[in-house]
Amino acid sequence: MNAPKIIAKGRGATLNNVGRFESREAVWFDDGWGEDEAVERAGKRPKTVIHVETARSIISKNDSPDIRFDQSINPYRGCEHGCIYCYARPTHSYLNLSPGLDFETQIFAKRNAAELLKKELGKRGYQPAAINVGANTDPYQPIEKIERITRGLIEVLNECNHPLTIVTKNALVCRDIDLLAAMAERKLVNVFVSISQLDNDLTRILEPRASTPANRLRAVRELAAAGIPTTVLVAPIIPFINDEFIERVLEASRDAGAVCASYTVIRLPYEVKELWKDWLNTHFPDRAEHVMSRIRDMRGGRENVSEFGQRMRGTGIYADLIRQRFRKTCTRLGLSAANLPKLDLTQFVPPREASPQQSLF
Repeated sequence: MNAPKIIAKGRGATLNNVGRFESREAVWFDDGWGEDEAVERAGKRPKTVIHVETARSIISKNDSPDIRFDQSINPYRGCEHGCIYCYARPTHSYLNLSPGLDFETQIFAKRNAAELLKKELGKRGYQPAAINVGANTDPYQPIEKIERITRGLIEVLNECNHPLTIVTKNALVCRDIDLLAAMAERKLVNVFVSISQLDNDLTRILEPRASTPANRLRAVRELAAAGIPTTVLVAPIIPFINDEFIERVLEASRDAGAVCASYTVIRLPYEVKELWKDWLNTHFPDRAEHVMSRIRDMRGGRENVSEFGQRMRGTGIYADLIRQRFRKTCTRLGLSAANLPKLDLTQFVPPREASPQQSLF
């Protein structure tokens, strides 16, 4: 008997499939209660479980030419936002958890992140380079309201005059405007807000626990008003799902105060392919094959391409059309990377360990 479809309110994945490293797999069977009862139980709203992770290091190095930063920090593993397309989902397989529903509900919080960051910034020979916060999972996902790990990291970076960039799709970033505005005055921060489209109904199933598009635009407006350079990421662009919104997102973002914009097209690495196709057949069965056909057109006939230079933007006629639409609209609206200030690395001051002797001076 096939496992019942999971359509849980406030969650994105319709499956909780095993990760690619699992040696054992649970098989669904009829326990006598009937399929209707099983579907009802499977569809109940799952709770978020927070696991405390004692991290051994906190700064990750990046060697991908597709990404414009050398260092990053991820305060959390897993993400409550539940974006079905999230390329970070396969990382839960390393934890013997599912990239499906587990990725959205089993969240690992690195509560020692700020402490580790101080130690790593204070190491002899450390060379400052902008640190991106939220490269993999969102640093402002809902549990950040309680955990405040991202806030702690920004406090450390602010004290050390260390530059950072932030990527988020949650308006909670506005909570930290007091710190970010002070850093912006010293040319130490750029914020990137992801807005993939403007439709609330689509957002509820595509990015179920992220901020609404209107709230993300409000965040752009508040950040810009505080003097914080803000870029909007139209990401990911998905054929026949949200590609119609490209120009409208850019126009609304410019009006809100964004100074730059960028984009990516949908990626389907590892287990994301199965999760995405099941989600697509669940919510858009009438156009599922049409969407997949166009995705393959952008990936040279494949469903995913991992090569640098191709994985973020795609290739082929449709990818070129997106590129032209995006570029022309940005030119018309004055959204340009030239508007972003270059982050200043010269102000960095290593953190000092508190000690009775130091307190005398």
